[in-house]
Amino acid sequence: QVQLVESGGGLVQAGKSLRLSCAASGQTINRNSMGWFRQAPGKEREGVSCISRTGGAVAYDDSVKGRFTISRDNAKNTVYLHMNSLKPEDTAVYYCAAGFGYGLELSAYNFWGQGTQVTVAS
Repeated sequence: QVQLVESGGGLVQAGKSLRLSCAASGQTINRNSMGWFRQAPGKEREGVSCISRTGGAVAYDDSVKGRFTISRDNAKNTVYLHMNSLKPEDTAVYYCAAGFGYGLELSAYNFWGQGTQVTVAS
């Protein structure tokens, strides 16, 4: 059983950068694929990015491709999401997830954090 805690969210201006962190505890995540998802008010939760257990494969939603970068440090039991060139439409609660599959589908993940709010202002 892995517990996930996101951090790094906040209020930023459009065009700025932010780094989200997902710290895992309870067990190591070195056997898990990890994903970042987001949910805006009134919207469905959507996949943002994912990374395979070794970091050898990554995927991004088209809306963030070229702007966001996912990475992981298994020694630190932590996953990151570097967000650059932020847009107001990136505003959402961002969730970290761990699973034994791989992909941007919610069903690929078994364990979820509580989320961290990202607000991008013009």
